Amino acid sequence: MLLPVGGLGMNSTMDDMNLIQQAQRHHLVVRELGEEIDLEIGPGDDDPSFANTPLIGGPPREPSVEDHDESKQMVMVSQLPNEDQDLSKAQSAKRKKKVVKRWREEWADTYKWAYVDVKEGTARIFCSVCREYGRKHRRNPYGNEGSRNMQMSALEEHNNSLLHKEALRLQMASKDKIIVDKPIYVKALMSKTAGSIVEAALKRDPHEVEFIQSVQEVVHALERVIAKNSHYVNIMERLLEPERMILFRVPWVDDRGETHVNRGFRVQFNQTLGPCRGGIRFHPSLNLSIAKFLGFVQTLKNALSPYKLGGAAGGSDFDPKGRSDNEIMRFCQSYMNELYRYLGPDQDLPSEEMGVGTREMGYLFGQYRRLAGHFQGSFTGPRIFWSGSSLRTEATGYGLVFFAQLMLADMNKELKGLRCVVSGSGKIAMHVLEKLLAYGALPITVSDSKGYLVDEDGFDYMKISFLRDIKAQQRSLRDYSKTYARSKYYDEAKPWNERCDVAFPCASQNEIDQSDAINLVNSGCRILIEGSNMPCTPEAVDVLRKANVLIAPAMAAGAGGVAAGELELNHECNLMHWSPEDFESKLQEAMKQTYQRALKAATDFGYQKESPEALVHGAAISAFLTIAQGMADQGCV
Repeated sequence: MLLPVGGLGMNSTMDDMNLIQQAQRHHLVVRELGEEIDLEIGPGDDDPSFANTPLIGGPPREPSVEDHDESKQMVMVSQLPNEDQDLSKAQSAKRKKKVVKRWREEWADTYKWAYVDVKEGTARIFCSVCREYGRKHRRNPYGNEGSRNMQMSALEEHNNSLLHKEALRLQMASKDKIIVDKPIYVKALMSKTAGSIVEAALKRDPHEVEFIQSVQEVVHALERVIAKNSHYVNIMERLLEPERMILFRVPWVDDRGETHVNRGFRVQFNQTLGPCRGGIRFHPSLNLSIAKFLGFVQTLKNALSPYKLGGAAGGSDFDPKGRSDNEIMRFCQSYMNELYRYLGPDQDLPSEEMGVGTREMGYLFGQYRRLAGHFQGSFTGPRIFWSGSSLRTEATGYGLVFFAQLMLADMNKELKGLRCVVSGSGKIAMHVLEKLLAYGALPITVSDSKGYLVDEDGFDYMKISFLRDIKAQQRSLRDYSKTYARSKYYDEAKPWNERCDVAFPCASQNEIDQSDAINLVNSGCRILIEGSNMPCTPEAVDVLRKANVLIAPAMAAGAGGVAAGELELNHECNLMHWSPEDFESKLQEAMKQTYQRALKAATDFGYQKESPEALVHGAAISAFLTIAQGMADQGCV
């Protein structure tokens, strides 16, 4: 945040909510986009009458000598013959029509970050970030003269001002932190005890939207458990507070010699069942709320798997896209310089997540080994050439398809011939496509941040290889449609309106909102397999449940990565390479155990096997009871 100009510049410790509260108090209500707004509050340079038109209620201002001189000019104009006055008005109206709409749209965004306040008895427009008004902030953006040159010079003058540049920079930086436009959706809970848990979490962390959302989903699933034993309320409250949250700066130097600073996170959420395992994510949107939500979900996921482990998550708001190998190496080494002291085979071992692949894990482990001074243990990730199994990266995607097959087998159905829509185009999505083809299904979509690609003929192994080449070269999925005429790429759209039987969201959290869920139901989707953590908003979940769409939660369906990571760290595995067949058979067995545990917990607490809530609630119940037993045995620690 910026202090006033008279201050000392940046104040990194200022609470983000101060900005929200002030923006709410000083919100500038903009008129229609086509109207002209003069930023000159006070004696106008071009419009003498503007000074006499109050913008908001404020004390009246005595006219100055300059105002008096300008008013004389108005009197002279008013004394002209009527015909001349009409001609003057017509010319003025004509000049206003020259204002280009594009410039008005650009300035409309600026007005969102401005507010009106009274300073020294005069109403003025302030930049809502820098809290200052000044010459650069009060020129009419369109130019009252109406000439094109005047309009452009005013626009450039404002946009090039240091104050306004800083305002826009902070606007972009805080885009993912400000939650005024993202109100927390609070579900209605049946019991007061369950509601008290959510209320306590809201009171403690009111700004952490993603974390609160994940807490609500789990507490909603645990209502019957908490109703049977009120002792679990205290355990749940302890569980919701992470054991350790590590927040640190990550300075690094790019190829041009310029210094950058990012923020690093690691949330070691719970180690009741064993050492932590969890992903590292490199993405500009990562913040503490997302890191806590990922760590919380990973804790439950690890507890549900056959391997008893603690949960953690972390990463950085660093964006690896467009960076060279040397830049990514320097960033990873700087990140590990701080984090290495909290890692170890008996404490915490990180794994891949969004933005972190084989290259990044290699750089991270290399720096960890150098700083720790030994090769004791290693990170859970693909180590094809230097350790362990070569199928770790496929495990999560393959596990999702194995889980879908288990669900369909209980319904006396199979994947063969079913149309499947997949979102995302990363490691998980590509391996989902591969295994769907192996089962005879018809995958028809993938997506990226700009839109989605649909191929009505379905993908085959050659097309998947081509998609991998496109992603490796950091090209757009749009290039695929230039090669295959039957495919089409849709900009700024999601694949959920395509006709399908099974959906695999594998992109990011909250990628399916209420309208997307309605599109899925109308498209014939009957089963949704969560590949990404918490891919549906609460409103979307309500729509899917009412439509009886079966949901496989990421907590259970995504356990393949956990199983594979533990197989790699097993001593026997480190001495030999698993064959693909052996690895898949062990992965299938792990997924079957996870599926059966979730179903058993659901039926034990009265949920019907065919209910759309059975797997979601059963997975949360089984995982929580396992952790709760350990926490009760170990005492209040």
